[in-house]
Amino acid sequence: GLVRDSQGRKMSKSLGNGIDPLEVIDKYGADALRLTLITGNAPGNDMRFYWERVESSRNFANKVWNASRFIMMNLEGAAITEPSADELKPADKWILSKVNTLAKDVTENMDKYEMGIAVQKVYDFIWDEFCDWYIEITKTRTYNKEQDPVSANAAFWTLKTVLTEALKLLHPFMPYITEEIWQNLRERKDGESIMVSVMPIPGKYDENFLNTFENMKEVIAGIRTIRKQNNIAFKDTISLRVKSNDRYPLQFENIIRKMGNIQDVEMVNDTVKGAWSFICDTVEYFIPAVGEVNTEEVRAKLQADLAYAQGFLASVMKKLSNEKFVNGAPAQVVENERKKQADAE
Repeated sequence: GLVRDSQGRKMSKSLGNGIDPLEVIDKYGADALRLTLITGNAPGNDMRFYWERVESSRNFANKVWNASRFIMMNLEGAAITEPSADELKPADKWILSKVNTLAKDVTENMDKYEMGIAVQKVYDFIWDEFCDWYIEITKTRTYNKEQDPVSANAAFWTLKTVLTEALKLLHPFMPYITEEIWQNLRERKDGESIMVSVMPIPGKYDENFLNTFENMKEVIAGIRTIRKQNNIAFKDTISLRVKSNDRYPLQFENIIRKMGNIQDVEMVNDTVKGAWSFICDTVEYFIPAVGEVNTEEVRAKLQADLAYAQGFLASVMKKLSNEKFVNGAPAQVVENERKKQADAE
């Protein structure tokens, strides 16, 4: 495929729309350019060049660098040992399982030469799962290492282990920054490079455990949405009521409390009046209102949400009621539409 300009035109001297890769590298770095050209690109397809995408790739490089610096600063002078299975917290087991599934998926994609898909999975893992979730969850343990050195050691070991594995998976796509971090993360040895390190070998992971953690993330997202919609500052503690259901991620309640600044959690059997509510995985959650609530405003929003869901469901059902589509489309496409139907319902 060709790399075209942002308007889809072929680069040429007559149009003057050519882009010198050395200029891009001078401004954003070689890794950012490489990532931009690989991400979202399929073999044989033309792609458009956008400066905004290169800037986004540069921002990702900064994210990787800053996360690595944070970890290395905390590891400095610390004697980290591999923890026992009992010493690992649920969040540690989750991120270790996630990096194992990542290694499996990326290996499969690279074996099929699906480079764009492979690097997107590494990108999402590092930015979302590792930086935005795991590092944030473990900050309390790393900051209070004197109070609970065993828990802090498990967190530090997990941080270093997962970062090391993630760098190996990212290295084929962004070789320069990963090599630099690799050399600073471990003891330097003559001739040793991330290039000759062993690629991560997929290990064991518990699918149910991972699904439960994803459910917990949705609960926290629901709490944050309620806060945002009702202008409740994070520094203000709130209460959480859970309508009894065995799908509630009880093993991660401490994380829910911390990430949502929840002062108390209580199981209830009925709907809580005068509370904001949301649903995750068939479980209904309630946050007792803080201050006055404009019920008409809330009702109008709920009606709008309901109308959107009904319209979305109608469009999905229109596809699924078309025999030509159901019989002619690839099985995976039809299955995705059925999942959309279930979600909308």
